[in-house]
Amino acid sequence: MAEQTIKFDIAGMHCVNCAMNIERRLKDFKGIKFVRVNFSNSTGMATYDGDVLGKTDIFSYIKDVGYSAQERIPLGQTTKTSFQLGWLIVSIVASLVMMFLMYGPIVVSFHPYMPYMFMIIATVTILGPGMDFFVSAYKSVKNLFANMDVLVSLGVLSSYAYSIFALFGSFGLQGHAFFETAVMLITFIRIGKFLEERVKGRASLALQKLAKLQADRARLLLPDGSETEVSASILQVDDKVVVRAGEIVPVDGEVIGGVSSVDESMVTGESMPVVKQKGDRVTGATINKTGVLVVKATMVGEETVLSHIITMVEDAQMDRAPIQRFADKVSNIFVPIVVGLSMATFACWYLLFPDYSGGQPFLWALKTAIAVMVIACPCAMGLATPTAIMVGCGVGLEHAILIKRASALEEIARLDTLVFDKTGTITEGRFVITDIVPLHSTNKSELLTFAAAGCSFSNHPLAQSVVDEAKTRNIVWDQVREFQEEPGSGVTCWYKEKELIVGSEGLLKVHGVTMDEVREKAESFELQGKSLVYAAYDKTLVGLIGLMDKIKQNAQKILPRLTSLDIRTIMLTGDSEQVARAVASEVGIKEYRAKVTPAEKREIIKNLQKEGLKVGMVGDGINDAPALAQANVGIAIGAGTDVAKETGDIVLVKNDMMDVVRAIHLGRQTLTKIKQNLFWAFFYNIIGLPIAAGVLYPFFGISLKPEYAGLAMAFSSVSVVTNSLLLKRISWYS
Repeated sequence: MAEQTIKFDIAGMHCVNCAMNIERRLKDFKGIKFVRVNFSNSTGMATYDGDVLGKTDIFSYIKDVGYSAQERIPLGQTTKTSFQLGWLIVSIVASLVMMFLMYGPIVVSFHPYMPYMFMIIATVTILGPGMDFFVSAYKSVKNLFANMDVLVSLGVLSSYAYSIFALFGSFGLQGHAFFETAVMLITFIRIGKFLEERVKGRASLALQKLAKLQADRARLLLPDGSETEVSASILQVDDKVVVRAGEIVPVDGEVIGGVSSVDESMVTGESMPVVKQKGDRVTGATINKTGVLVVKATMVGEETVLSHIITMVEDAQMDRAPIQRFADKVSNIFVPIVVGLSMATFACWYLLFPDYSGGQPFLWALKTAIAVMVIACPCAMGLATPTAIMVGCGVGLEHAILIKRASALEEIARLDTLVFDKTGTITEGRFVITDIVPLHSTNKSELLTFAAAGCSFSNHPLAQSVVDEAKTRNIVWDQVREFQEEPGSGVTCWYKEKELIVGSEGLLKVHGVTMDEVREKAESFELQGKSLVYAAYDKTLVGLIGLMDKIKQNAQKILPRLTSLDIRTIMLTGDSEQVARAVASEVGIKEYRAKVTPAEKREIIKNLQKEGLKVGMVGDGINDAPALAQANVGIAIGAGTDVAKETGDIVLVKNDMMDVVRAIHLGRQTLTKIKQNLFWAFFYNIIGLPIAAGVLYPFFGISLKPEYAGLAMAFSSVSVVTNSLLLKRISWYS
């Protein structure tokens, strides 16, 4: 069955340590080759050997570990928030009742049965809203892995158990029950968890908006010509659908009838509608603006462009950025360290400094030990990176910048060198034929026939321009055989039983074709910045075609911006020295290399990396695959509807060069947020733990009740996620 990948939603995770626990255990499961669990959106992804196990085995194993999993629901739409809201309300009511009884009329406060009422309220709160923490802590300990809930549970149980003993006189006359600590602790942490889920939900808002663009219903065209409205989810490839003005295109497909303008801003970012007619392709979730279209489905369901985009961004959010590894290691050992600190705190106050306790050394020592346990927050450290990545991916998505790897968002921020392909990247990639130079007895029409026949199966921009020009002149050619394309160089094939070669000077030389008779003309064209396509038939050169490629809009603007970001720029092209010089001069790039093959581009990038440089490669994703893969960050530009097929780590959907600068700016802003989050998470613990331990009490009389320590812990996670959300307000280059 070979290698398979499955994505799943996970229920029962309470903190980042839970995610690490599941990930660690799954890695040891036979047949699992790769696993990633993301606490910030409660999802997991596993690659496994289908011959060894199935997805039900994975879900069953996760259940054995102590959590539940099910196949991915789109965008993780679960009822977790509403569930938490219910328990939050119960805990708040319990706290308010207890506060009223404690601080209400003085007569009520001295009622002899009041402590027992407090015990009942605390017991109900622990067995209700608090039970989640205990179940999670039990699962964690059972798996020999300590999570945040272990600390919370220890704190709640310590205060509750002590209060029970004190209530029944086990500690003598000095015994003082403090059931309110357990109740308030659960309530404050519930508040924090609820707010955390809310703000984490906002972090994935861009994906949720995108998913809502999909059509729910479609007009299926029946064989008898009638229409019937069906759910878009049941459509299959080759089904024909009718799309009226104002309706959403339900599938990716080909127009087989009608003419209309379609708003494709969702895919291309272009605000102007595009005219669609018979033979044109349309993308699902785009909007038909004017006429009626009949569309034949070519991609449905998870194969559509929109689904690929959603999957791509979700995969990026699942990925782990390099800077996250350090935080994960700290979180992994954090809970045991905190438990040790808590025990040391108790010992110090009870055994070494009992005089500061106000006559109740055990009670004071216990309260400070509990405060230490509950103020510590590994969750804030665990959320620091993934929430910033999630928001950064969402911001990019809203601006048609698709991040395929979380690590790419961090790595693009560290780039110091940017390598550009020329054709289709700096230039439009849509060439116009300016010169046709036939040789010997061949005329212009025959030369175009040879060239178009050889180029007819190629996707290279030069080849497509030749074919388009031939079609414009109504030239007809026979089909070639034994077609073979040399990436970046040209094609070889057989045409009417003789060998036909169409491509660069280098390719023809390799096959023994001489160029002497067009040398002067070719040099003249190259000095003008024209690209050249040679054609040889039966080992004889039959002509030369000159083409011009337009510089992209904004290409000249980005160089000053990149310079201001301290980024070195280099252009690599397979074109001649003269063409490379002309283009580089026009856009302001000082370093360039001409006549470079795709393999050589990769080697050049590798050599730059050996110098210690962080290199980004910007290409159109067709001939630049090796270079895009070699670079620290591969940036595919102008992907359009082929967005999900690109090689790059980052895909710039619009054909706008300024998006390169915007992507770098977004990466740097995201990295800044990650560093801010990690700083505040560590700073919070460095400051909070000593205060909770009572270090300031002997000098300033400052101490921290356990319940307020719990509130501080809960809101530390919220503050980290909220800081990440501020990425939505970053300034955007225009």
